[in-house]
Amino acid sequence: MSEHAWVAPTAVLVGNVVVGAGSRILHGAILTAEDGQVSIGENVVVMENAVVKGRAKYPTIVGDSVLIGPHAHVNGTVIGRESFIATGASTFPGSIVEAGSEVRINAVLQVDSRLAAGSVLPIGWVAVGDPASMFPANSHDEIWAIQQTLDFPGTVYDASHGDGMQDIMQSQSSFYGEHASDSVVPE
Repeated sequence: MSEHAWVAPTAVLVGNVVVGAGSRILHGAILTAEDGQVSIGENVVVMENAVVKGRAKYPTIVGDSVLIGPHAHVNGTVIGRESFIATGASTFPGSIVEAGSEVRINAVLQVDSRLAAGSVLPIGWVAVGDPASMFPANSHDEIWAIQQTLDFPGTVYDASHGDGMQDIMQSQSSFYGEHASDSVVPE
């Protein structure tokens, strides 16, 4: 972490997290790189209670001068410089937000989807595909037609389409069970 960055005392950074100069990680934010790297550029603000996760196959890489809003969920995503991820927005593994884009309040960028440079994903809308098509949230059939061609179980859980929740959750439980013996490291 850069000596010129600041992390709030109630923020949590786990694993291979890199925070650039001038960046600020605010109260309650969680940056977890236990499964893959999280790299935060310079002059980035990660606001309160945001969750930023790196994935083994999809590290999260945030360019310079990006804002990640409160309660946002950034998971295995590459975010280009000067982008804005608003309050409650969600990005999923394998997604890319190209430079100068906005993912507005409660909008969703699905797995393996790419938001073109300078794009705006409207409040509450869903973007899916590469290049991403954008739909209002009530357009389930249109969203699903594209989403089912993407490999959600493989991208998110390293599972196949035929795997049921029992198999997926057994694997997830085993992975996260590694924390059973964690201890707090004194400062």
